[in-house]
Amino acid sequence: MRAFLSSSIGVACAAALVLPLSLPSGAVAAPNDARAGSSVPGFTESLPLVPLGSERSSGVATEQGLPRRDVQPFSLVGVVWDDADAELHGSVQVRNRSAETGSWSGWQSLETHNAEHGADPGTPERDSGTVRGSTAPLWVGASDGVQVRVRADDDAGHAPLPRGLSLELVDPGEAPEQLPVTRTDAPRGETVADDPDVTDPDATDTDTDAESGTETDGTDDVAATDPDDGTGVDTDDGTGVGVGDDGTVTDTGVTARPHTAPRPKIISRKGWGADEKLREKQFGYTKTVKAAFVHHSATGNNYTCKQAPSVIRGIYRYHVTSSGWRDIGYNFAIDKCGNIYEGRAGGVTKAVMGAHTLGFNTNTTGIAVLGSYSTTNPPAAVTTAVARLSAWKLGLHGINPRGKVTLTSGGSNKYEKGRKVSMNAVSGHRDGFVTDCPGNKLYSKLGSVRVSAAKYQGRS
Repeated sequence: MRAFLSSSIGVACAAALVLPLSLPSGAVAAPNDARAGSSVPGFTESLPLVPLGSERSSGVATEQGLPRRDVQPFSLVGVVWDDADAELHGSVQVRNRSAETGSWSGWQSLETHNAEHGADPGTPERDSGTVRGSTAPLWVGASDGVQVRVRADDDAGHAPLPRGLSLELVDPGEAPEQLPVTRTDAPRGETVADDPDVTDPDATDTDTDAESGTETDGTDDVAATDPDDGTGVDTDDGTGVGVGDDGTVTDTGVTARPHTAPRPKIISRKGWGADEKLREKQFGYTKTVKAAFVHHSATGNNYTCKQAPSVIRGIYRYHVTSSGWRDIGYNFAIDKCGNIYEGRAGGVTKAVMGAHTLGFNTNTTGIAVLGSYSTTNPPAAVTTAVARLSAWKLGLHGINPRGKVTLTSGGSNKYEKGRKVSMNAVSGHRDGFVTDCPGNKLYSKLGSVRVSAAKYQGRS
């Protein structure tokens, strides 16, 4: 994904437990973890970069990095810096040594601008004082050696490299339980299980939405206390019927809306192994959900679907521990086998304020497809999952996936703050921000996604 800020190119968009199906109808970042003595799964190692070269006339460092070195095991890598408002005008490249084979990879580029992938200006999360500038993270797999170089653009008009550059090496930790390998992974020589059924109306899986606390109606970015660390149970699917722990069916007071869609299987935060101690204790809510923004994570396609929970844990840890966000930025994630995952905490049926589309996080939901889809076609399972998830989520709020909605910009490089913008109810990140996200190949599929999503809602 490429974005265009002034003359710069390169903005990043940057079987487990599952949630149940419906019947048809101010951020505080956790400090970097120390591996030794920690009972928390996973850890982050931060390595300050050092000057590697400078501009002769000014002596300003034009290249920073680290030579080849042994490091603690990691699987995801990114670079952060002190000032979240500072742009990195240049390139960031890494090499990693495989922990399995001992061989070094070639140079791999990281997306150097990730600002549009964050909280809106003026929100408590953005103004918390903990947010840092960052590249998009890159999934490299199990590694124990690294080399990095950051080079400033030759254009003398650009500012020097940002201060406080640091290499972030993320070990996502061990998953509580891994998903089965599906047909998408079959060419890799792994044992094949049936593809995940995302539409089974008879499933009775456990929902760990962690939706305790109260939401103040009519106030954006509302805080709600979470007394149960994200392990509470909420089985309201938005249809007006709730099912208690004892199986008792009760009326929740929510009126069922026409043109709703079946709730797909959603792997919960507990299912993908979220460490709830990392995120901020409180939730942020917006008023409603009028649109779904589709992204690609730009973390690369070098993962198997069995590894997807680890990729999500890595992104989560990078967003919170390294970048200083409240929680993972996306509301939902989808792997290349079509498995759907709960993202930011607060409840999959709720209007949770995400940090996915700068300027348009209010009254929207963010869906990230794990991988990079600028030149790679998304599998059919991906577009089907996006359609089913969009149909269900938008249906809870009476939104036609094929329709248009009006959103008010919170300020982006495409629409000034306060401007009212007509957008598709299912849009790509680039519709709200000048960026390549969700990649040309995935973006080109959104028309058919809208049509399918409307059909899932029973619309003609």
